Amino acid sequence: MFTIDDLADRLGGYLPQDEIQQVKRAFYYAEQAHDGQRRRSGEPYVTHPLAVANILANMHMDHQSLMAAMLHDVIEDTGVAKEALGEQFGKPVAELVDGVSKLTQITFEDKAVAQAENFQKMVLAMSRDIRVIIVKLADRLHNMRTLGALRPEKKRRIARETLEIYARIASRLGINTIRVELEDLSFQALHPMRAERIKRAVASARGHRRSTIRQVQNSLQKSLDDEGLNGSVVGRQKHLLSIYRKMRDQRKSFAEIMDVFGFRIITENVDSCYRILGVVHNLYKPVPGRFKDYIAIPKANGYQSLHTTLFGSGGMPIEVQIRTREMEAMANNGIAAHWLYKAGQTEHPIAEGSHARARAWVKGLLEMQRHAGDSLEFIEHVKNDLFPDDIYVFTPKGDIMELPQGATVIDFAYSVHTDIGNSCIACRIDRHLAPLSSRLQSGQTLEIITAPGARPNLAWLNVVVTAKARSAIRHALKHQQHTEAVQLGRRLLNKALAEFETSLEELPAKPLEVLLGELGLKSEDALLESIGLGTRVAHVVSRRLVDLQHGEPVPARSERRAQGPILISGAEGMVIKFARCCHPLPGDPVIGHLSAGKGIVVHRAECRNLADLKSDPDKLFALEWSDQADEDFPVPLRLEIESRRGLVAELASLVTDADANIERIGIEERDARLSIVNLTLAVRNRVHLARIIKRLRNLSHVGRITRLGN
Repeated sequence: MFTIDDLADRLGGYLPQDEIQQVKRAFYYAEQAHDGQRRRSGEPYVTHPLAVANILANMHMDHQSLMAAMLHDVIEDTGVAKEALGEQFGKPVAELVDGVSKLTQITFEDKAVAQAENFQKMVLAMSRDIRVIIVKLADRLHNMRTLGALRPEKKRRIARETLEIYARIASRLGINTIRVELEDLSFQALHPMRAERIKRAVASARGHRRSTIRQVQNSLQKSLDDEGLNGSVVGRQKHLLSIYRKMRDQRKSFAEIMDVFGFRIITENVDSCYRILGVVHNLYKPVPGRFKDYIAIPKANGYQSLHTTLFGSGGMPIEVQIRTREMEAMANNGIAAHWLYKAGQTEHPIAEGSHARARAWVKGLLEMQRHAGDSLEFIEHVKNDLFPDDIYVFTPKGDIMELPQGATVIDFAYSVHTDIGNSCIACRIDRHLAPLSSRLQSGQTLEIITAPGARPNLAWLNVVVTAKARSAIRHALKHQQHTEAVQLGRRLLNKALAEFETSLEELPAKPLEVLLGELGLKSEDALLESIGLGTRVAHVVSRRLVDLQHGEPVPARSERRAQGPILISGAEGMVIKFARCCHPLPGDPVIGHLSAGKGIVVHRAECRNLADLKSDPDKLFALEWSDQADEDFPVPLRLEIESRRGLVAELASLVTDADANIERIGIEERDARLSIVNLTLAVRNRVHLARIIKRLRNLSHVGRITRLGN
């Protein structure tokens, strides 16, 4: 059984003696705190924190991380306060322990909410100290290694959470050794029979191919030695989940996947990496398009290496990775390599860069967290953002930006800065104008064009792929709706107050304060927003305000002040909507209905649906079209047309000549001679529509034309 003395011996290789003593002291404290507690397997509970510390020792983590590993369940499971740990072991260790501690003391009705809330707390703790996540990953790894004592359904739930969150985070931080083991253990828990069959098949295949692997390895090593290059060639093994995913996604047989031989060449410096690349390309012919240079352009998690695929003897594919020893340490330990070099008191640019990237990633998570509506929305953003295949594009100044596969121009704009994303209106890709929805490809140069008054579009949510863009767009739309609702609420309340010969600006502050207290609202804007969104009626609010001002009921004027109807232009935004039942156009007589949560819905005055709404006259408003109304509005038409060839082309040409657009067209056949065409046009106003209908009527084969809308 592994003991604290065994761990202390291992730590002697890279930690000073006084720090090792502090780790031992943390172990004895945890042993006493967990006295009498046992794991599901029956072992003393303290074996778990000791095993977690051992995993961190493999990565050469610092003594504070190891102490936090020893104590990470003390606050949660034993009743020891965070303050007591701070007094005993110092504030940094207490903060680490608090960050790693689970949220089991909070009960949630939904396990998904519990997982999301736990992850949110972890992100906040990570923002203070990134080591929190490394200790948490080691804790999860040991829990996965000891899943055997749990019920099958609990095993599957933990394994699924591990795959979705923890394995992805380990990869995002470049800690490959932990990622691979977490993925394989999760796969074995989710699909035990499949994992076992693949494991047996791998063992059998390696036995059969041992001589071939040795032959390729020897030929690679001999080529390096002949050229006087210092490098060691090692075989690279595929892990279980990787094999299973390739079989499933690429629809390949096990034999096809195992026919690819993988090797890694470890050398001393970057110059040797490129020289070795030339040697292996001379020995075996490279496969076109399969070379990747992650040394010049590292992955987001700091991973650096040269990747190439070669044609071996008999056409057998050989995958080769070439990297330095420091890059190998980074590939295995990722951000943990930062502390590996710190332990030796040497600064290393690769490790420092990885730490900086990890901090930037956590900063991005915090920004997403602020914008997300709730914890479930936040964790969905994180899952989408954690593991895309990356593409690399350039800014006009030549800076490299990394984005996920399938990213659009909008994603790029938000990755530069949220304000640029919110105000972008167009872009140039390689100096040519392109739509904002364009999908990007590696190597393109992008220039974003912005405008001061521009705002995000709701349709953008359908095309963006990055979590940052999605959360920023949703946040901007919520803010936009709030602003527009406040403006509309102010107009409606002032219109209602005009009946009492006053306005919001003329009212003293006291009545408003009292009313806000009665309604449980925090600010004037909150009141105006509720009026603008239709959850409160302006007429009722105005009467209460005036009564509070005078201390007694005040009758409204029998004749309303000469104040015209509310003007609308169609460009008000999210709080004025146009009814789909009657499709109003500028020039139509219109009436507004205040709908709870939506704002004002505009109907044509003759719309039959208004009959049901007239029972509540306080929610109906006289509206009038503004002279500035120059937006395009949809209007559906129904045409009876004699069936003939080229019908759609003829209609499209006529509508385009009339300076309108066809948004939707559908044709249904009434009989062999007659067709019904349902046409939705985008027009500016009623006059524009009348001009188009007149042109349509001039066609000899067009019969009846009906504007739809009840």
